[in-house]
Amino acid sequence: MKDLIRDFSLSALVAGLIATLISYAGPLVIIFQAAKSAGLPDAAVSSWVWAISIGSGVLGILLSLRYKVPLVIAWSAPGSALLVALLPGIGLNEAVGAYLVSSLIIFLVGISGAFDRVVGKLPPAISAAMLAGILFSFGTQLFVSLQAKPALVLAMFVAYLLGKRLAPRYAVALVLLVGCAMAIGGGELNASALVIGLATPQWITPEFSVHALLNIALPLVVVALTGQFVPGIAVLRNDGYQTPARPLIASSALGTLLLAPFGCHGLNLAAITAAICTGREAHEDPARRYVAGVVGGVAYLLLGLFGATLVSLFSAFPRELIAALAGLALFGAIGGALAGAMGVPEDREAALITFLVTVSGMSFLGLSAAFWGLIFGLAAHLLLVRRRAGQPEARAVRA
Repeated sequence: MKDLIRDFSLSALVAGLIATLISYAGPLVIIFQAAKSAGLPDAAVSSWVWAISIGSGVLGILLSLRYKVPLVIAWSAPGSALLVALLPGIGLNEAVGAYLVSSLIIFLVGISGAFDRVVGKLPPAISAAMLAGILFSFGTQLFVSLQAKPALVLAMFVAYLLGKRLAPRYAVALVLLVGCAMAIGGGELNASALVIGLATPQWITPEFSVHALLNIALPLVVVALTGQFVPGIAVLRNDGYQTPARPLIASSALGTLLLAPFGCHGLNLAAITAAICTGREAHEDPARRYVAGVVGGVAYLLLGLFGATLVSLFSAFPRELIAALAGLALFGAIGGALAGAMGVPEDREAALITFLVTVSGMSFLGLSAAFWGLIFGLAAHLLLVRRRAGQPEARAVRA
């Protein structure tokens, strides 16, 4: 606790809060879409929100304090998107059984160390390019939002530039204050949408079926490992953190195992929101950025307790404010990832392929663009590096 108090900073506080805010502003909406498509009762939805929030908060706090790294844990956004289409045809009890099986598989992958060995062999340029592709759309959405709310977004953009010039550590905090002030002052805060309500846990007895295991459990494993943990580890490595993946994967899977009977479909290492906490905007000293992970965890706990209030809060502010805030908060992460991707001349083409595939948003065989970006990039890396490495040898033989 003494270390936490000593290392505390306003910039880390703001980074943690913004990371949590963005987690709820987008991925939570997908969960409500999945619940609506499946016709789940309000009590089950409330329990779902409670479970993923409490799990993310507790794990984020404990892991950040344990490793002194800004570790942000969140629910699986790709997994949530899968459930929009899959839940209507599968009962909630069977779905919970599938959650348990998928988390058990991920736990075994984590403790085996196989993930560490695979990720350790990834070329840094390829990982950075994949990260840049994932974050790229958040940067462009900042300017797309100008169409609907030009005054609000421009004010936030100017605030960011002035903050970077005068007080770089507090630039994002200034953006948040200006955005909220503009929204409230311009009458764009829908106060009537605000309600007070607690989220309550509800036990859901798991049931197991081959149908649910094949259609929910296995896809959740694939998207968690390829769409969440791979880019999540890439974020940490990109900012110089070498925390092993094994305890992060195993802890997240264990948390899901415990909370699945309350509706938790999957907890994993965050990527997009984590980039806000691992960069220089959180603190100039990398050793003090872990405070952002702790703050984010506390915010998850508090917001998770007030499920209905939470949803109404995000609906009260204009969505353009959230989009602009996310884009500006990720500027540093996007720039760093692009620099890392293009910084190795021999890997530049492979990194470019990875970036373009990832940013395309394509989906093939049910797997995300981030996964295919990694596959295409690695294939290009292997072909190009082998060819170039073999050329001098070939010339020597002919000579």
